[in-house]
Amino acid sequence: MSVNPLSENAVDSTLATRPYRVVQWATGNIGTRALRAVIEHPTLTLAGVYVHADDKIGRDAGELCGLPATGITATRSIEEVVDSGADCVLYMPRACDFDEVCWLLASGINIVTTRGEFHYPAGMDPEVRARVEAACELGNTSIHSTGSSPGFITEAVPLVLTSIQRQLDNLTIDEYADLSQRDSPDLLFNIMGFGRAPGGFSEARLSHARTSFGPSLQLVADALGQPLDSVEASGEVATARHRTHIAAGVLEAGTVAAQRITAAGMRGGRALLRFRATWYCTADVDPAWDVRATGWHVTVDGDAPLDIDITMPVPLERMGAVAPGYTAHRAVNAVPFVCAAASGIRSTTDLPQVIASLG
Repeated sequence: MSVNPLSENAVDSTLATRPYRVVQWATGNIGTRALRAVIEHPTLTLAGVYVHADDKIGRDAGELCGLPATGITATRSIEEVVDSGADCVLYMPRACDFDEVCWLLASGINIVTTRGEFHYPAGMDPEVRARVEAACELGNTSIHSTGSSPGFITEAVPLVLTSIQRQLDNLTIDEYADLSQRDSPDLLFNIMGFGRAPGGFSEARLSHARTSFGPSLQLVADALGQPLDSVEASGEVATARHRTHIAAGVLEAGTVAAQRITAAGMRGGRALLRFRATWYCTADVDPAWDVRATGWHVTVDGDAPLDIDITMPVPLERMGAVAPGYTAHRAVNAVPFVCAAASGIRSTTDLPQVIASLG
């Protein structure tokens, strides 16, 4: 039996090109961008909007995302979503509710989600996986997790880059985020710990790195026929060399000014695949780090070595407005492929390459 997890009949190509009716579930930063993309999409039709906030109920979908009225009003009734005739729900809440997910799937509605619970079915809790798979079977539906990171950069890109390798020693994804213009004092100082005396990373943060990025690393490793032995997480900090003013406030010299957290997919005692996120408020740090502009840097150490920069050429003051599209748009573009897929929890390796329909 082949170790390649690609399913022979995972997608019916004749179904991937027909129009689909879509419900947008949740309208935060990512959801609002997805809602706008669905309304403007040439082959998708908005069938409904599910919201959580009381002040959004009954408002037109266009109003919620800065577009003209659509005639579709927001609801907080899952029954209305089920009765909408939707083919797919773009599921983008802050937390995953498996009761909701299974209800939608069992009712015959496919799901594309930016939640991370479904990237790697083999790594899911067996009881949860069985429950979701049963709902998919009952509704003849599928569910797929995607986004920018994890998703695009941790799955789609590595699979493309390794397609020209016959030997892989290591693939490392470095993600950089310049937070110097982020005017969010509570997030930076109280939640993330910038401006504090340097210390170790909590187990909760390390566990979050393992559970957020480990599934993607495991999925890619399995696809390459190189299953991982484990996923290990580690963290480190660098301090400001000088007193530094940023949009959120002031960093005193000697306090945390940059953080790096790593999820390493281990095989045979070495890191085969690695995801490393670096958040920084200044590049003038001690010890000196190779800090780059917001974006990604991917290195492939193999018999066809690669060194690739993917930057986001957006002024920092506009990043908050532009960044949601990196996550939302991949989910929207995946809708036809997930609707055409065989029932079940479908990973990136089950689906064909996601190609955007632009007109």
